[in-house]
Amino acid sequence: MNGILIVDKPAGWTSFDVIAKLRGILATRKIGHSGTLDPMATGVLPVFVGPAARAVDLQTDHTKEYAAGVRFGIATDTGDITGEVLRTAECTVSRETLLAVLPQFLGDQMQLPPMYSAVKVNGQPLYKMARKGQTVERTPRPITVHALELLEQTGENEFLLRIACSKGSYVRVLLEDIGAALGVPAAMCSLRRTRSGRYTLQGALSLQEIQTARENGTLQSLLAGVDTVFDALPAVTVKQRVIDCLKNGCACRFEHADGRLRIYDEEGMFYGVACVKENTLQVEKLFIER
Repeated sequence: MNGILIVDKPAGWTSFDVIAKLRGILATRKIGHSGTLDPMATGVLPVFVGPAARAVDLQTDHTKEYAAGVRFGIATDTGDITGEVLRTAECTVSRETLLAVLPQFLGDQMQLPPMYSAVKVNGQPLYKMARKGQTVERTPRPITVHALELLEQTGENEFLLRIACSKGSYVRVLLEDIGAALGVPAAMCSLRRTRSGRYTLQGALSLQEIQTARENGTLQSLLAGVDTVFDALPAVTVKQRVIDCLKNGCACRFEHADGRLRIYDEEGMFYGVACVKENTLQVEKLFIER
């Protein structure tokens, strides 16, 4: 198999649990995933199978979109309600007061990674230090919040937000910062990823659906083509002699504007990504078995 499975990750599973389960279902270890989700989170987890695993870090669109629940009046050590409660506060947050502060969190900003994260300091993941009760100095990182919308109020001091943000953004930190702007503690109470790059919930499959498709012999038809990762790049069809050059790692003459291209043969099969510079075509990455 070769392609991308859009998994609807269940709550209580780590992203690595999902990969381990799929290795058993698909009978292959050649699997990678894009965009780790915390155990409490659900939703879109793109899983790259077979030769497609080479494309895990090559996506052209890294935007993530979430439906995130926030509860005001509580702070935890993890930034979400699965953690140990550090403090609570009596408060009343209305839709109007929340809507008033949301615009200030749109756009480019610096965000401090949480201690409970996989970010490494001196080669060690922060979450390992956090579990020992340690806190270390961290460097803020640039992120972008593309959209921030109030969807509904789900309870007293609880709201559901739509958040579209850049790769590397921590939603629970953003929610804590929103609470700070309101002068109250805040913690994430739910998280569902609705989009990862170009992949959405509309095409996502449960693990049971994947298992059933495997048993029915229909799984390959459910995989998105690896070329969908690069659909922002121009597509070109080339003759067999060019394909042969690329498969052998050779550069060849190719009259085209400079830039990266999706390469297809004359039968419409996707071969990989190549780069044109000064009318010379050089392979960047192939997604077929040589």
